[in-house]
Amino acid sequence: MQAWAAVAGTVVQLSGPLLAKKANGTVKILSLKSEVENGDTLVTEKNTYAMLRFIDNSEITLRPASTMTIENFSFDKGKPEGDQAHFNLVKGGLRSITGLLGQRNEEKFSLKTPAATIGIRGTTFIVEYVAPDEAPALASARRFLGASTAALAPDSLPPAPLQLAQMAQPLLPAGGTRPAGLYVQVVAGQINVSNGGGGLNFSAGQFGYVPSTTLPPIVLPANPGLQFTPPPAFSAAANPAAQANPGSDSGKGKAVDCEVR
Repeated sequence: MQAWAAVAGTVVQLSGPLLAKKANGTVKILSLKSEVENGDTLVTEKNTYAMLRFIDNSEITLRPASTMTIENFSFDKGKPEGDQAHFNLVKGGLRSITGLLGQRNEEKFSLKTPAATIGIRGTTFIVEYVAPDEAPALASARRFLGASTAALAPDSLPPAPLQLAQMAQPLLPAGGTRPAGLYVQVVAGQINVSNGGGGLNFSAGQFGYVPSTTLPPIVLPANPGLQFTPPPAFSAAANPAAQANPGSDSGKGKAVDCEVR
């Protein structure tokens, strides 16, 4: 007998193939209006952006070549004590927009990555994890840290968030390739990034970098090359009725799933 998995959300925008690896080992090819469930590991192909709208009206948009697991998502409008929103970004990147759960129980949201865990404070943020390809990755990260902070005098304050956001040129090391690690950008609100090396809050307009699980997060003085450019259609509301009444069935269509065994 197959175990029941709670529905967490729906695919509302899609630009290419999106796979869901189910907790029972099966794999589904998802389409628009497909439901995603607790335990699903979602995988986007190299040209795929995928926008997910969760039952609390929050949104996560996966960038191409990304893998994310919905570890535990639970929301009942009348039972805030049961709120849970825990995700695991295995590779790639995403944009997250807070919904009702994050607004009323921000401490119940977490996004794990290979380098650090992210918590929210009423937030829209972008995150990308660059996986290490070889052993010298950490040395490259340390060089990047030095170059990134060289512009800040030891006795000076970091640039204000708006200054950081308005710096036009991406901050890249020689050769134009970013070293391995976690990169974050806060569009609105605030996030907390923490790991074994320490923790740091990032506010709207700031960029951050975490080289590994043992080195603490730092604020970067400019955009490190983060680019998040989903198709223009992703900016339009995919389901205005759901925006007004999260958790309702209005505007819900039939999902077409293809299961691969």
